[in-house]
Amino acid sequence: MATTIDLRSDTVTKPSKPMMDAMVSAELGDDVFSEDPTVKKLEEKLAAMFGMEAGLFCPSGTMTNQIAVKAHTQPLDEIICDKICHIYNYETGGWAFHSGVSIRLTNGNNGRMTVPQIEELIQPDFDWLPNTSMVAIENTVNKGGGSVYTIEEMKAISDFCRSKKLIIHLDGARIFNALTALNKAPKDLIGIFDSISVCISKGLGAPVGSVLLGNKAFIKKSRKLRKVMGGGMRQSGILAAACIYALDNNVNRLSDDHARAKKLATALSNLPWVKQVLPVETNIVIFEVEDSAKVAAALAGSDIRVQPFSPTLVRMVTHLDFTEQMLDQVLQVLGKMKTL
Repeated sequence: MATTIDLRSDTVTKPSKPMMDAMVSAELGDDVFSEDPTVKKLEEKLAAMFGMEAGLFCPSGTMTNQIAVKAHTQPLDEIICDKICHIYNYETGGWAFHSGVSIRLTNGNNGRMTVPQIEELIQPDFDWLPNTSMVAIENTVNKGGGSVYTIEEMKAISDFCRSKKLIIHLDGARIFNALTALNKAPKDLIGIFDSISVCISKGLGAPVGSVLLGNKAFIKKSRKLRKVMGGGMRQSGILAAACIYALDNNVNRLSDDHARAKKLATALSNLPWVKQVLPVETNIVIFEVEDSAKVAAALAGSDIRVQPFSPTLVRMVTHLDFTEQMLDQVLQVLGKMKTL
């Protein structure tokens, strides 16, 4: 039986045997009582890496983002983000449901906002308008084909937000992919953001988990919000151990995923039925076709799973369970697909 190659997302990875061993041997306690030593170790580890005071372990990046919005805002506030960002498109309208805020959207370059675009959307202080209070950027931008903000771009947005007394939050679901592409380290983000969400269950390969970072007062408030959202876990060190293992072992190899994604992009750009391929900077390949469902079905016939991202866009995401041998197999299949 042929092995199915799954390129739908980097969330499909399975824990390796060493990661499972780390989970089984984790020291545990009740995290709602702040007594799980492995969770504390993870939170402290990531906070130190990014130069933040404290961290909060949560089940998902959606939860960390939504806690951040809730903790930073109040009803009648408004946040600025890009029209293709994750917070706006893939978090079930949680900003309205949990926080009672509205959103204004930029039309960035593959999801990357600029200071002039943000400045244009700041509301004047009138009774009939919401209060602009927060800016959220995503790095890398999922729907932008894994596009990357540079350190300089993030710093420029941060400096502008500070000048306007706006909170700035980073949805860093794939921040380690961005830093790898930039040849930078987490310490290069110190001082730029008020809060950062770091997901460890994507390219880093943990089965579950994101960590929200900020100052101690923000994280104290966020713990209560996590509880009311149902995210108060008990012996969650078994999950945190997987995240620690991922941080210690799976960051440096992200460049392999990026190299494989670029090879896929090159092959796709040479196919007559592919209209265009978005620029590939990290591990996400998005390409335009006439009918994305038809392309997905054709590839499924060769045991290759991809994600229709719209009626005309297809996404492939490389990850640690996508090997060089699998890449060669996909390239061979694509090479034979001269027509659909």
